[in-house]
Amino acid sequence: MTRVAAIDCGTNSIRLLVADVDPDAGTVRDLDRRMEVVRLGQGVDRTGRLAPEALARTLEATHRYGEILRGLGAERIRFVATSATRDASNREEFVVGVREALGVDPEVVSGVEEAELSFRGATSVLGGAHPGPFLVVDIGGGSTEFVLGTETVEAARSMDIGCVRLTERHLAGDPPTAEQVDAAAADVVAALDAVRGSVPLGRTATLVGLAGSVTTVTAHALGLASYQPERIDGAVLDVDAVVAAAGELTAMSRAARGELGFMHPGRVDVIGAGALVWSLVVRRVREEVATAGGDLRTVVTSEHDILDGIALSAAR
Repeated sequence: MTRVAAIDCGTNSIRLLVADVDPDAGTVRDLDRRMEVVRLGQGVDRTGRLAPEALARTLEATHRYGEILRGLGAERIRFVATSATRDASNREEFVVGVREALGVDPEVVSGVEEAELSFRGATSVLGGAHPGPFLVVDIGGGSTEFVLGTETVEAARSMDIGCVRLTERHLAGDPPTAEQVDAAAADVVAALDAVRGSVPLGRTATLVGLAGSVTTVTAHALGLASYQPERIDGAVLDVDAVVAAAGELTAMSRAARGELGFMHPGRVDVIGAGALVWSLVVRRVREEVATAGGDLRTVVTSEHDILDGIALSAAR
């Protein structure tokens, strides 16, 4: 067993996992798993730069994570930064700040590597419960990753249709207007058209959704009064139930979303876009599977994602 610290710094949140990992068996035993919404990607889609206040929030959280992982005796640290940092012209300021906090450099990974890490983390816990090929969809703040495979990745694509990016581009209304939702949906549909060229969606046997937008939609579909990861992880939902729950969240005002017991405060303003992405993805995959002669009736939600993939890679 190797004790590792994995950090996933995305557009909306920064997450830490300290775990004991058996790289041969592919098992991850959590010691500490936590998340903070820091919105590192604030304004990046418009300016191409990390905002000073967003950078400060993120580095403050990084220093706190450093204290935790040192206290738990992590032997290896891997810090992965994704969409917002890829797009930022001043990302060197971020790199220097992380190095000072943790003693390691953040790795600004490509969209394809991000997709592969998400696939490894998600499929590590599926076991024989569901058939492959798996289509793993990770909806982040800046981008969404699509990865198809069974035991290994066979095709992957990353597209810039994350919940923060789409909210800033289109969904200014509270609640968003029909015209705003249509504009955001057009971006998602165009991205899905592009994904088809490299990821054969119709081969999907099991559709697996990851990350906060998906887990929040799942909590709503399950009617949870509070966020209960033990009920959300591994949940199998009918496609129509997912689409209905996602549509309700997109149409809600921010005040109404904030009253939902399972809703993280940092997701209130962006969950409408995340839910819209997930709804359109689920519907498109069902259509592609039907065209290929199959029948996709359910989707699976996983709490295990890129963070687990980072931990496994750090141990190896």
